[in-house]
Amino acid sequence: MISQSDARSRFWILCAVGATLLAPFIIYFATARSIVAIWNSSETFAHGYIILPISLWLVWRERGKLARLTPAPWWPALLLLAACGFGWLLAYLGDVQVLRQYAFVAMIPAAAVAVLGWRISSRLAFPLLFLLFAVPFGDIFIDPLIRLTADFTVAAVEATGIPILRQGNNFSLPSGDWSVVEACSGVRYLISSVTLGCLYAYLTYRSWQRRLLFVLVSIVVPIVANGARAFMIVMIGHFSGMQLAVGVDHLVYGWLFFGLVMFLMFWIGSFWREDAPRANNPAPTDALLQETTPPDVPASPAASTAGGRMAAAAIAAIAAMALWPAYGYYLEHSGAPLAQADLSGFRPGWQAGARFTDWKPHFQTPNAEISRFFRKNAQQAGLTLLYYRNQHDDSELINSQNRLVVDEDPSWRRISSRGHQTALAGQQLAVRETQLQGASGKLLVWQWYWIDGGFLLSDYTGKLLQAKLKLLRQRDDGASLMAYAPLTEDIEQARATLRDFLAENLAPLEAMLAANRQSLP
Repeated sequence: MISQSDARSRFWILCAVGATLLAPFIIYFATARSIVAIWNSSETFAHGYIILPISLWLVWRERGKLARLTPAPWWPALLLLAACGFGWLLAYLGDVQVLRQYAFVAMIPAAAVAVLGWRISSRLAFPLLFLLFAVPFGDIFIDPLIRLTADFTVAAVEATGIPILRQGNNFSLPSGDWSVVEACSGVRYLISSVTLGCLYAYLTYRSWQRRLLFVLVSIVVPIVANGARAFMIVMIGHFSGMQLAVGVDHLVYGWLFFGLVMFLMFWIGSFWREDAPRANNPAPTDALLQETTPPDVPASPAASTAGGRMAAAAIAAIAAMALWPAYGYYLEHSGAPLAQADLSGFRPGWQAGARFTDWKPHFQTPNAEISRFFRKNAQQAGLTLLYYRNQHDDSELINSQNRLVVDEDPSWRRISSRGHQTALAGQQLAVRETQLQGASGKLLVWQWYWIDGGFLLSDYTGKLLQAKLKLLRQRDDGASLMAYAPLTEDIEQARATLRDFLAENLAPLEAMLAANRQSLP
């Protein structure tokens, strides 16, 4: 029989565990709210609502095994908590939302290890790590999946002998035009398949080899199935004279096909299931309040001592989590007041020219900008420079919403995009080269960044530099530069125009940007 003092100590142990696991949701409430906001706004990530209930159910299934173990804090986990917190701080300063969200969710299993101990947490490894699927991640795969789907569809149509003309992710058949956009990328199918595949593998198999194999299958199958789905929809539209599979039924056919493929995948996987051995003893009703201990587990310390250690671990874990938002708030609000950037110091080497295109990039509102057209003899070039200072959610230099052309643009579409190196004044400039098609003709656009006094191309490097600047209490100034020229059938002619333009104007641009950075208070 449990004594009154032991029962009281166990009550405080439960309180310590509960407070520690609840603390991340309170301390990082804004980050948790951003996850829920994406669940609400995107059907791709609506499955996030069921991740936590599934994790709790998986924990409940393990209550019989947990009853034989005694919670004991594992102090090295505090270092893991601190690492997650520091990762959150860097993502906060660099304003990388998905990394903030992952760091926040990763704190939950780290906190569980800190207060419950390694032995109990290892039993709950999958339920705790399954929480990571709640993070709305996958947008990074959209562009590669779009290209893969377009490649698969075009190749399949060509194999049937039907004539097809492709421009980027757009293609035309004799019956009509098609475009592979975000909704056709299959990212929803991939995320759903991997989430369900991991859960199915955990519940169905015991060996890690079979689990990993099934997870790999759950990755490959939806990618192949999405290509087959796109081909099927194009064929239905073609043979129906563009009467079927071109509206809402387009999505309905896709989900029906995907559902059938997933059913077949799980049905086939069931033939290799490995049932768990039947337990000899019935599961108790309360896992953490049992006194039973298996013979191979050493006796636990006195209840009062255990309660004190648990309380100390809970306080240390909560402190390790709370430090970083406090420091981040200090860094964000200890800088100099906002000042407007001055771009009037740019002295171009080419003459002002007539506007030759109506294209404009779709970027968040900058602190200052330049948008001008230039000419030199028969050459024409345009320049757009967007300058960002004291960046925030609605005004960021590097953001997934910043695009040269959006999918919904009725006038412009992107034909291709790739990295490109060009030699200027003895040095290499890395740019993202994009071909655009619009009503006013084709454009060749070179786009790159200026951050921390230098030019760069990588979004990831740019975010790291911005986080470094804020961590060192420096300004987060940065700019996106876009030079563009009319594009004919000869792409080398447009490239030569842009090289000539930048050869004379890159140095004045760099001097103007450096002057803005040096003039900061």
